Parts: sequence; C-alpha cells; structure tokens
Amino acid sequence: MNSSGPRRTLTDPFGRTVKSLRMSITNRCNLNCIYCHNEGDHGSTGEMTVETIANIVKAAAEFGVDRLKISGGEPLIRKDLEEILSALPPLKDVSLTTNGTLLRGRARSLKEAGLDRVNVSLDTLDPGKFRMITNCKRDILPIVLEGIDEAVEAGLTPVKINMVLLKDINEAEIEKMLKFTKGYNGNVILQLIELMNFRDTAPYHVDADLVEEELLQHATDVTTRTMHHRKKYFINGAEVEFVRPVDNTEFCANCNRLRVTADGKLKPCLLVNDNLIDVSHASPDELPGLLQFAVSKRVPFYGHDTYRQEK
Repeated sequence: MNSSGPRRTLTDPFGRTVKSLRMSITNRCNLNCIYCHNEGDHGSTGEMTVETIANIVKAAAEFGVDRLKISGGEPLIRKDLEEILSALPPLKDVSLTTNGTLLRGRARSLKEAGLDRVNVSLDTLDPGKFRMITNCKRDILPIVLEGIDEAVEAGLTPVKINMVLLKDINEAEIEKMLKFTKGYNGNVILQLIELMNFRDTAPYHVDADLVEEELLQHATDVTTRTMHHRKKYFINGAEVEFVRPVDNTEFCANCNRLRVTADGKLKPCLLVNDNLIDVSHASPDELPGLLQFAVSKRVPFYGHDTYRQEK
C-alpha cells in the first residue's frame, strides 16, 4: 500500500466504509458452552486454506481494510495458525478471539508470527462453574489462566476478557473479575457481554440495565466507543466495557466490519444469512469485485423491515 493511502474503499449504499474483517478460520471447537450460538457447526471441517485466507485479506487491504479479527469455532485448533498470520499483509491490528484452552505454550509464537492481541472467553473464576458452563469434565480453568499470563508476557495486549453474563450463575462475580483484571496493571480489560438470544438461553438472561446502573454507580470515569456505542467504565483502576450485541441499531448504523465464514463466504451482515457470497475458490483477480459486490448487499441495520420489503 503506498503512502498516499488506498485509491478505493469498500463503501456500502448507506455510506458505511468497511475498515475491518472478522474471519472465522474453523468451525471446530473443543468446548460446548451452554450459551454457544454455534457460529459454526462443531462437526464441520470445511476450512479455507492458508492461501485463500491470505488472498482475501490482501484483496481487502487494497481497499483500505486495516484490521482483522480471527475467530472460530476455536481458532487455535488450527495448527497452521502461525503460518496464516505470517502470510497476511501489513495491517494496523490483528487480533484473535479464543477460549484460551490452547493458548498456553503458544502465545509467543503467535506474537512472533504477527498477532497483536487476544480476546479470551472467561465467564467465571470458579472451577465448578467453569466446567458446567463449558460442558467440560476436566478442570481446565488453570490452563486458561496460565494462557492469559503467557499472553500478557508475550505482549498480546491489551488482553480482553470476554465474560458472558449468566443469571444465577456468574452475575455475582463481576467484582471478583474486576479485581482479577486489575492485577495485570492495565494489560487486561474486562468485557461484560449480554447473552445473545440463541438456543434455549432465556433462563440465563440478566437485566442489562441493572448491571450498567451498578457499573455507573462505582465508576470514576465513563467513555463511549463511537462504532459500537458501548460504554467503558473505569472502576478502581480496572477498565470494563459493557457489550450489548442484541437490538443495537446504533452498532449496525456505524458498522465498518465485513465477516468471512470458515468455509469461505463473505457475510455482509451479522444476523442476515440470505446474502452470503462464496469466495472459497475465487482467484486473486476475482476477489476485489466479489468484495465490492458483498458490500453492496449490506443492509442499514438488522430487522429494518421497510428496507427488506422494498428489496
């Protein structure tokens, strides 16, 4: 990319310019969390090659896309993840979301291959609750905690802890988790996540408004992220962000992200599944046009009935 910047952008019909990709590199996962919305099928193994992944990211980078979040399934299941990272073009930020069970012993090699930071799913610090939430019979919580330690030591910071709030399970652990993240001296940030409405999750939903009221009462400072319209609370030296993934039309209105499924389909909108574009076998010359086509199919925000009826 030359110093004058990209000549073209991926701008949708509603003026939103895509600046980041969220790419699933596998649908496989080694856990089976009670709230998982199965962004991918645990049994599926149809995955993009290193070359395909690199070609998609390189094509997007030519349009000014400079951020990449790698997800799954559990992306660390792929043994060639370091190879994938090494094949990417220069980007402003490359991050990874993981359940942390395979992070121990690999954090440094990921950093050396080009990873900038990680998000680690950690809903509880209680071993029994951890086993129940993840449907894992073994006590693997210590392994996850060691992985977080190694990620901080390797410089994959800030490490963001994703804590999905679950009624009558972990909602009383927020203070404990804040104390845990504070112990890393600013290198670890807590993200409290409202449960998405997938599968039979209604009994686990917490009152998000009450949680935010409690955070506000204890915060010494509050800021708001522009894109997500999420509030960040600073409490006794700890930083916590509250994530509302459902019914957030302001998030959609400011969305600058294009998603890529593990089997190589461009997904213009998170909760819309009838406009995917298959690029799994596209050549490098075909990819720019397919990216532009996918972005042209983005809707203003999910559930905008008037727009969808007009289309």
